[in-house]
Amino acid sequence: MKFTWQKQQTDPKTIKKFLKLHGISHRMYKEIKTAGQILVNHQPSQPEELLKDGDQVTVVLPTETSDPNVAVSEQPIKVVYEDDNWLVVDKEAGLTVVPGPANRKDTLVNRVKGYLKRQGAVDLVPHIITRLDRFTSGLVLVAKHRLANSLANDLLAKKQIDKRYLAIVSGTGLPSHGRIQKPIAKDPNGFGQIISEAGRLADTEYWVRQQLTDRTLVAVVLHTGRTHQIRVHFASIGHPLLGDHLYHGPMNLGINRQALHAAMLGFEDPFSHQEIKLELPMPGDMKTVLD
Repeated sequence: MKFTWQKQQTDPKTIKKFLKLHGISHRMYKEIKTAGQILVNHQPSQPEELLKDGDQVTVVLPTETSDPNVAVSEQPIKVVYEDDNWLVVDKEAGLTVVPGPANRKDTLVNRVKGYLKRQGAVDLVPHIITRLDRFTSGLVLVAKHRLANSLANDLLAKKQIDKRYLAIVSGTGLPSHGRIQKPIAKDPNGFGQIISEAGRLADTEYWVRQQLTDRTLVAVVLHTGRTHQIRVHFASIGHPLLGDHLYHGPMNLGINRQALHAAMLGFEDPFSHQEIKLELPMPGDMKTVLD
């Protein structure tokens, strides 16, 4: 895979610093020097070479070696958006995202690897950028190669990927707009997370979208990315998500998984500099409990 940039007046003059500006990490730089190519104005570059304004710098990325321990699944995925760098899929509730001891053959990663292989891709290492819990549905962003992964992680660090969720929580009486700011830590006596002063800062903002007699639909934005953050925070204020057994949500209101859906994903594509904004409607099981 090949990428070309032109040096601007304010860009660094050294090749390594210039490439770092464009998402090429130190590790990636070493890999490119070993197995790829760095060209300046279509000619192989020299380590000591300084760039001049207007120079064209081209990087040829080496192919990422497929991990033989990551199985290929032939099960389908629901593609919402795709280009040379990104894949956005609609993950169904119940599908684990990454392989683990309980499932190594048919997770989202296995399915994406199978999809890419069928497409004839040479890079068969899916990089999951926005991970979801197994029983949460909705949009997942996947980087198709190592440079996209590096740039996406930079966007995440700068909080420049906009993710919005829909959740159905138990009870009513929530203010039309609220913010839950409570630290979260791993439960030392269980499988989940707990509110704890010893935990890490967690910040959840929400807006009420619909209120029924015993349940409320909320739109949610995370300002931090803690494990189970939405689920833990709403449980902590007495409004656990419907179907969320782990955090004592009601299991008798028509849905048997946490009523949580990643409904919107937006970011400025660092390759094209165009805005990508994707939205998904609620899945059927969540719609049903609101009808």
